[in-house]
Amino acid sequence: MKQSNARSIKPAQTNTRVQSLSFAELPHQSRLFLEYLRDPAALKKYYPNVTGSPSNVGKFADEVLANYKTDRGELCDALVEINKQIGASSKTLEYIERLRAADTVAVVTGQQAGILTGPLYTIYKALSAIKLADELNKNGTKAVPVFWVATEDHDFDEVAEIYLTDKNGELISSQYRPQNFDDGASVGDIKLDSSIATFIDDLISHLPTTEFSADIHDLLKASYSEQSNFGESFGKTLAVLFANYGLVVIDPQHKKIKQLAAPIYEQAIKQADEIVSAIQDRNKKLATDDFHSQVLVEDDYFPLFWHDDEGKRTALKRVSDNLYRAKDGKSEFTTAELEKIASNESRRFSPGVMLRSVVQDYLLPTICYFGGAAEIAYFAQNGAAYKILKRPVTTIFHRQSFTIIESRQRRVLEKLSWNLTDLFVDKEKALVAAAERVLSPETAELFTEVEKNIETELDRLDRQLSSSDPTLATNLATRRRKIEYHIATLRKKALLSEVRKDETMRRQIDDLFNSLVPNGGLQERTLNIFSFINRHGLSFIDVLYNSVELKDKDHRIIYL
Repeated sequence: MKQSNARSIKPAQTNTRVQSLSFAELPHQSRLFLEYLRDPAALKKYYPNVTGSPSNVGKFADEVLANYKTDRGELCDALVEINKQIGASSKTLEYIERLRAADTVAVVTGQQAGILTGPLYTIYKALSAIKLADELNKNGTKAVPVFWVATEDHDFDEVAEIYLTDKNGELISSQYRPQNFDDGASVGDIKLDSSIATFIDDLISHLPTTEFSADIHDLLKASYSEQSNFGESFGKTLAVLFANYGLVVIDPQHKKIKQLAAPIYEQAIKQADEIVSAIQDRNKKLATDDFHSQVLVEDDYFPLFWHDDEGKRTALKRVSDNLYRAKDGKSEFTTAELEKIASNESRRFSPGVMLRSVVQDYLLPTICYFGGAAEIAYFAQNGAAYKILKRPVTTIFHRQSFTIIESRQRRVLEKLSWNLTDLFVDKEKALVAAAERVLSPETAELFTEVEKNIETELDRLDRQLSSSDPTLATNLATRRRKIEYHIATLRKKALLSEVRKDETMRRQIDDLFNSLVPNGGLQERTLNIFSFINRHGLSFIDVLYNSVELKDKDHRIIYL
């Protein structure tokens, strides 16, 4: 197969240009998220330890360390086991040893164990945490970056699908689904079967063949092998991508981690009613301030999930005072029984979304968390749970957010005089605009001239009819709208015809939409990192790291 013109990007040689774009200019952003970016101090009642810049977060270190009670030795022993299992680098193991010291904090982020790391924003989360940990260490606050792999989640469909752009610039998706897996099991427990090799072979075959393709193929096959599970494979991939950066991976399903979480589980069970009431009150306050609640918390809500004998994760619901029932109807418990199980069999529980960050920050000396817009909304709600459980509310920052524009796409954007925001429209409108600007401006000008002439003549006719017979003028108004509609439709068809005739331009525009706004949204929410690593090599991670600017709260466009 013929090789494409790929090149290895090394940080010192890369002439990247980064442009900032306000989130307010992007579609589908919540008011709460935009307000948090604009003036976080104004939302202090929802985010008590808010600060305007990640660079200022070191001031919370004393409070975090004073409230941290988990046994560091046991925690770090577990982290060593987890990270050795996934082949972590010596720098990661050094960072775990640093975490044993009582004066070290953790910069935390996390995500579900998506196939081949899932969407790009997973990588951006990790890089945000790494960058801030590096800055804190330089400024005298000992810190390590930690990635919480959400292996306990049970929504398999959210982790099983991957999107890449193929050798023709087309957006392709593929879903991996092992045979005979238990629907409802935690994703971290789902084993890969022999079909994973075929899945990876097929993906690689669709990508352009570059000098890096063979190594990427080997990397993925080593990480995603038969009888590994989703959590382990995800961790192995992170370990390779961030080998030079010391990222520490934590798996909340690890036996020792579960045991360490037992006290916070017991406390949450004891105070479940208070937690639910506090979150409901918080939701009412959010509504009063015209903000949305990310999660609906009803009277029967319980902050922990139950894991049955078969490993399936199911919600617990309050059925009466001190009595709870698994949503599948198979198990029923009193509060005292749940507390005893949490003490003796903590593996039976995992936190729901309103408790997950509290458990995470009980286990880790978390100085801050990097999340997405939805997680920022979660923190506005679950801050109430922190308060009930007498935990300091963790500071949350929005992760770095990027769109990567490669040179071939940049040239097309410049040719069309487009910006990224011009792509957040109906694709057909964009094609018409391209024809107007580049392909056939003379056709567009002709239609504009004809439309003006028709308008002039219809105005003249309207004046005449209005003076002679007003009813005819009314009839003209109706027909005028139809005439304008038909001319506009003809204009669009004529311009789209010009696009269809220019196959090169059509492919270039398709590439813009597939690569920059796949599925109509931000690139980072759909595309996978291996679309870029296959073209540019593993050093592309370094390019991204060097593009991180934590003080910049905007969406950032990286031009390669």
